[in-house]
Amino acid sequence: MRQIPQQMAALKAGEWQIGVGSGLRGKTLGIYGYGRIGSTVASYGKAFGMKVLVWAREHSLERARADGWSAAPSKEAFFSACDVLSLHLRLVEATRGIVSAADLARMKPSALLVNTSRAPLIEPGALLAALKAGRPGMAALDVYENEPVLDPDYPLFALDNVVCTPHIGYVTRDEYQIQFSDIFDQILAYAAGAPINVVNPSS
Repeated sequence: MRQIPQQMAALKAGEWQIGVGSGLRGKTLGIYGYGRIGSTVASYGKAFGMKVLVWAREHSLERARADGWSAAPSKEAFFSACDVLSLHLRLVEATRGIVSAADLARMKPSALLVNTSRAPLIEPGALLAALKAGRPGMAALDVYENEPVLDPDYPLFALDNVVCTPHIGYVTRDEYQIQFSDIFDQILAYAAGAPINVVNPSS
C-alpha cells in the first residue's frame, strides 16, 4: 500500500519520494476464510485501525461474529467492499478456483489482494488478467500456480503493481525450530508406543 518496492528502487536510482502511497486506518480489511491464521490476521487489521470484514463458510462466519467481527452479507458484497483482501483458505477440491475472475472484477481499482495461502484458490490466469485490467489495483503474493518459479520472465514479476516473494511466509529459523522439534517429539512418542498428535486414531 505504501509502494515500498518502487520507492526503494527509486531511492537506489537517486530519486526521492516518487509518489504517495495509502494508509490503512479506516480502510476495510477482508478476511476470506476464518480459521487460525485468518483470525490472527483480523486482529492485526484492528491494530492498524482497520474495519474487519469476514467471508467464509457459515460456521466460520458464526465464529467470526462471536469474536466481534462483521460478516459480509454476500461474497459479491465482500469483494466489492474490501480495500485489502487477504486469502486464508485451505486448498482442497471445494476451494480450488473459489476466487473467480468475476470476483476480482468486483474489487476496487485501489484495492490490494494478498495471497499467502495457495495460488490455485484463484481461477487459473484470472489474477494476472485482473491486475492488468486494474481491478484489483495491487497484489502481494507469496504463492504461485507452479512452484518453484525460476523464470525471471514470469508474467506476474513484470507488473509494477505486484509484490512477489518466494513462498517464505512460514520460512523462518524460529518456525523451522518449532516444526522440527515437534516432529522429533512425535517420533520419540511413537517409538515409545504412545503416539501424539494422531490425525486418524481409528486407522
